[in-house]
Amino acid sequence: MFRFLFDRLSNLPGERRWNRPGRHSRRVLSLLAVIGFIGVSLNGMAANANTAASQSQPQNQPKPQIVLPKLSTEPPVYYPESGVRVDPLYEPAAFTPAPALTEVAQAAQVAPDSAEPSEPSDSAEPSNQSPASTEPSSQPRARATRRPTQPLSQYVMEFNRSPVVGNRLRLQGVYPETRIGFTRPRNWQIEDAQVILRYQHSPSLLPDKSKLLVRVNDTSIGSINLDRKNAQLAEATFTIPANLIQDYNEISMLAEQQTAETCSNPADPMLWTEILPDSKLVLDYRPQPVALNFSSYPFPFLDPLSLEPNHLTYLRPKTYSSDWLTATARFQTAATRQVDYRPLKTTLADDTAQLQRDDRLMIIGTPAEQPILSTLSLPFPVKNGQLLDGDQNPVPNEVGLLMLTTLKDKGTPVLIATGNGATGVRQAVQFLVQSRDQQIGTGQAVTVDQLSEVPTPEPRNWAGYLPTKNEFQLKDLSLYDRQPFQDVTVRGTNAPPINIPFRALPDDRFLRGSTMLLRYSYSPQVNSRTSAVEVKIDGVTIGSKRLDSTVGGPKTFRVNLPENLIQPDSTLSVNFVMNPRELGVCGLETDQQLWGTLHGDTGFKLVRDTVVNLPDLKLFKTGFPFTAPQDLSGMAVVLPANPNDAEVGTLLALSERLGRLSQADSVKYDVYTGELPPTVRDQQHIAGIGLGSRFPIAEALEDQGFNLAAAFSRFWGGSRVYALPDQEGVLKSNNSPWNRERVLLALTAQTEAGLQEVQALLRQDPLFSQIRGDTVLVSRNQPNPSPYDASGYNLKFLEEAPPQRIQQSNSFNQLILFLQDYWFLLLVGMLSLALLLYALSQLFLNRVANSGDV
Repeated sequence: MFRFLFDRLSNLPGERRWNRPGRHSRRVLSLLAVIGFIGVSLNGMAANANTAASQSQPQNQPKPQIVLPKLSTEPPVYYPESGVRVDPLYEPAAFTPAPALTEVAQAAQVAPDSAEPSEPSDSAEPSNQSPASTEPSSQPRARATRRPTQPLSQYVMEFNRSPVVGNRLRLQGVYPETRIGFTRPRNWQIEDAQVILRYQHSPSLLPDKSKLLVRVNDTSIGSINLDRKNAQLAEATFTIPANLIQDYNEISMLAEQQTAETCSNPADPMLWTEILPDSKLVLDYRPQPVALNFSSYPFPFLDPLSLEPNHLTYLRPKTYSSDWLTATARFQTAATRQVDYRPLKTTLADDTAQLQRDDRLMIIGTPAEQPILSTLSLPFPVKNGQLLDGDQNPVPNEVGLLMLTTLKDKGTPVLIATGNGATGVRQAVQFLVQSRDQQIGTGQAVTVDQLSEVPTPEPRNWAGYLPTKNEFQLKDLSLYDRQPFQDVTVRGTNAPPINIPFRALPDDRFLRGSTMLLRYSYSPQVNSRTSAVEVKIDGVTIGSKRLDSTVGGPKTFRVNLPENLIQPDSTLSVNFVMNPRELGVCGLETDQQLWGTLHGDTGFKLVRDTVVNLPDLKLFKTGFPFTAPQDLSGMAVVLPANPNDAEVGTLLALSERLGRLSQADSVKYDVYTGELPPTVRDQQHIAGIGLGSRFPIAEALEDQGFNLAAAFSRFWGGSRVYALPDQEGVLKSNNSPWNRERVLLALTAQTEAGLQEVQALLRQDPLFSQIRGDTVLVSRNQPNPSPYDASGYNLKFLEEAPPQRIQQSNSFNQLILFLQDYWFLLLVGMLSLALLLYALSQLFLNRVANSGDV
C-alpha cells in the first residue's frame, strides 16, 4: 500500500506536488496520518499485552522459591509390631468394652479356603485355633527391604464394644433380625476369622422349628437349632472365610422362632432369643508394612478403620509459643474430624524414649523449637539451625515443609510439619487442616509456599442439622453416616423403625404451626384393621394413621410437630406396624410380603425464630456458640503466658471436642498466651484455660456465681470455704463483659489434677452429654474410672449467672415470643384495659346525667 501511495505522489506535477497542495494531496496526507496512528496504537497494545502476560505468568505458574532435593525412589516404610495390648486406664471387673490382643505363639498351618460355609460347633469353650487363609492381601506391598514374616496375631472383639448391644442383643418375634458391624484395619491381612456366639433362648420354642442363622456381609456362614432347655446358656462357633472380610463388615443374626405347630403369634412374649454381650469376633491377622506417602494421608497416622483408638503423640517443643499452640490445636481439631466418632488418644512426650508401641509421632515446629530435627535423616536437612534446600540454601521463612520418616527401627511413623519461620510452620499445618488442599499431597515431602483461603461458611450452616430454610424435604436431611436420605423400605411384622436425625439448630425456637407431610406406601397384603404407621420424636408419638387401604399404594399423612419436642439432639422415627390380612397363613414368605416405604419427598414446613439465652452449657453440648461458624473462626483460646503440660493437655482435649462438634473444610481459630488483643477480646467468643492462680482472663472468675480464689478458697452465693486438697475441675460459662452477645468459657482448677478431670469431662461422651447450667464441677470417685461408665465421676451443676437473650428476628416475631414467655401479662393487660374502659364509660355517663340531657 505504501508503494502505491509513493507511485501516485511521483506522478503528480511538481507544482501540484510541492508548491500547491490540492484536495487530492491533502487526502493522501490524511490517509498517511491515520495509518501511522493505527500502527502506533497496535504497537502500544502489543506492548501492553506482553506486559500483562509477563505480570500474570508468576500467578499462574509461581516461580519455585527453593531448589528441591533429590529423593530416593524408595519411600520410608513403617513396620507395625505385634504384641499384647493392655488398657492403661482401668481393669474392668466384668465384660470389658476394650478389645484384647494376643499373639499366637506358633503360626497356624496354611489351608485352602472352603467355598462353602462350615458347620458351627456347639461347645462350652471357644476354640482359638483356626486354619489360616491363603487369600492374598489387597494391600500393595512396599518396595523395600522386608523384615521376616510377621508372626500371626489374634484380635478378640467382644460384642459389647458396640453401643447397640448394651446388656444383650434381643431377637423378639417370629422372624427377628439384628446386626452388628465391624471394620478391618487398613494394614491387616486377615488369615482366619471366627464368630463365637454365647446365647440363650426361650424354653417355649419348638426345637425342630426354631433356628438361628448367622450371616457375614449377606453370606450365610452357618445355622444352629434353638433346642436348649430351661433357657440354658450355650455357645456356638462359626468360621468366617477370610475372603468375606472387607473394609466395612456386618454380622447379621436372623432367627426363626415358633411356639406353635401351625402359626405363632408375632406378639407372643415367649418368642425371644438373646445374644450375650460377651460374644466375640476373633480375627487372626498379619500386620503388613506401610510405605509412607502423603497420597495416603492421614493413614497410617489416623485410620478410620482401626478397631482400637488412634493414638497421636506430640513431641513437646522447647517452649510453648502461640504459633505452636495454634498449629497444634488446629491439627488436633482436624484429626478428630477425620476419625469422626471413633476415640482418639493424645499424649505429649518430652523425648522419643517415651514413645510406646504403635505410637504415631507428630513433630511440629521450627528447628529451633524441635532440635531433634537435626538428628533425623530428612529430605531437607538441618544445618546450623536452618532447613536447607537442594542447593544447600536456607528455605525461606514463609515456606512450610511436610516430611515423613520413621523411628525406632522403622517401628514408629513420624509426621513432621516444619519451616524456618513460624509462618512456614503454620502454613504447613494449614495444608493438612484444609481438606480441599490435603488431597493434592503426594510423595515423602511436600513444600507449601502458597495456600488459598477457604471461605468461611454461614454461622447457621451446620452439616447434619435442619436446613436454614423453613420448607424442605426429607431427602435434604443427612443420616448418621452423613449420606442424604433416600427411600427406605422395611419388611415383616417386626419391621424396625426408620430413624432419621432431626436435629434443630441450637438457636432455633419453634412456634406453633410446624407441620410434616408424610409420604409413604405399603403393600396390599396388610390387615387394614390392625396395621398403622406411627411418627415419633425422641420416642414420643406425635401422630399415627391406620393403613386402611386394601390395595396399598402411596399415601400422605399430615402431622403437627410440637414446638417443644424438637431439640438439637432429636431423632424422628417412622414405624410401620404391619400384620398379615390372613392370620392363619404362616411362613417367611408371607411375612416378607408385608412392606412399608418412607419416601424422600416427605415435606416439612417449620415456623421458627432465632433466639437463644446465654450462658447455657447445655447448648455447648452442640458446640454453640463456639462452633458458629463451623470453621471455628468466631472463637479464640487463651492460655497463661507460660503454659504447663496440664494446661496444654486441656487445650488438646478442647480442640478434640470442638472437632467432634463441627464439620467444615478448614479450621481457623487462634490460640494466644498471656493477654488477648483488644479486637479479639471484643468480637469473638473466648475460651480460657489455666489454673485458678494464673488464669489468663480474671473477668471470667469475678462474677457473682461460683469462683475460685487464692489459697484454695471457693466463693458461691456470698459464702467462702477453703478446700484442701481441691482436685475438682471447673467448667464455667459467662457472658463476656466486653460484648454481651459473646461468651467466656473457663476451663480451670486449683491443681493440675483438677485440669485432668476437665480433660476427662471433655473427652468422655457419657460425661460431656450431661453438662448443663452455667457451671460444672467434676471429680472422680474411683482411682481408675472406666471411660465407658459415668458412675466413676461426680458431677455437680450450678446455675446463677443471669441469662442474656440473643435474638435475630423482626418486631412482630419478637412480640409473639415476648407474649409466649410472659403470657400472664396479656391477662393483666386485658383486665387493665377492661377496667379503663369501664371507668371511661362511667365518667361519660355521669357527665351526660349531670348535663340534664337525659
